[in-house]
Amino acid sequence: MEGVPQQFDHPEDEAQFRRPAAGVELYRAHIVRHAFEPHTHEAFGLGAIESGVERFRYRGADHLAPPDSLVLMNPDELHTGRAETDGGWRYRMIYLDPAVVERVSGERGWWFGQAVGHDAPRARRVGALLDRLWHEDEPLAFDSLLFALLAEFRTHARTAKPAPAEGALRFAPVVDYLRANLDRRLTLDELAAVAGLSPFHFLRRFKAQYHATPQQMLMALRLFEAKQRLARGEPAAQVAAAVGLADQAHLTRAFANRYGVTPARYQRQVTNAPSPARGRGLG
Repeated sequence: MEGVPQQFDHPEDEAQFRRPAAGVELYRAHIVRHAFEPHTHEAFGLGAIESGVERFRYRGADHLAPPDSLVLMNPDELHTGRAETDGGWRYRMIYLDPAVVERVSGERGWWFGQAVGHDAPRARRVGALLDRLWHEDEPLAFDSLLFALLAEFRTHARTAKPAPAEGALRFAPVVDYLRANLDRRLTLDELAAVAGLSPFHFLRRFKAQYHATPQQMLMALRLFEAKQRLARGEPAAQVAAAVGLADQAHLTRAFANRYGVTPARYQRQVTNAPSPARGRGLG
């Protein structure tokens, strides 16, 4: 794909993924110049800032995550990310399907009210646990570490998810419609009809609810679906067509802008990394 970079523009920018078990994705990165476009992981995004400061947009507000702080993101929330300090920021994350959190914790309804937790000792413990999870290849040890990790986050978690706002209920069918039609060219009129509103009234209400336009939401959902397909080993060209992108080059640009790696590199990382825990852990 001529003209499409295989790495970040800045040589110090680096991001790596691993998928050691179903419903579990590990991530570590040092980001200096790259600015992540709105994206979603559709999973709990939990982690720790090791150095530097991250600025990210989440749920309609800007947040700063300084060194030795926790990052606490709920599923399905679009967010951005960029460095607030000249040297960038270094951090580790784990993305956990809600079903995994429920199975490991034994509790339903985990939810985080604050996006950043200012808890330096706990953040350092979380960082150490995430590093051990990255390198652990024994299924029993992996599950034990995951249990210990969620115990660290328990203090910051609520156990009753707040009731969805009226707007979320109204626009849930629209989001479902977007998910079901990722490969199509959708129109504002079409989405507004699903919501039962006039087109630009719908756009204004949708943006107020999700802090993103329908197009931004659609692209975030497309790239998340691309991520799942790449992790299953599907060819990038096939993935691009399945999620409604123009071609493989379009997929590469859009994927790198949101996740910090090219589709090819992401696929190598999550399918080729040693992971004996896969399919045997989280029993």
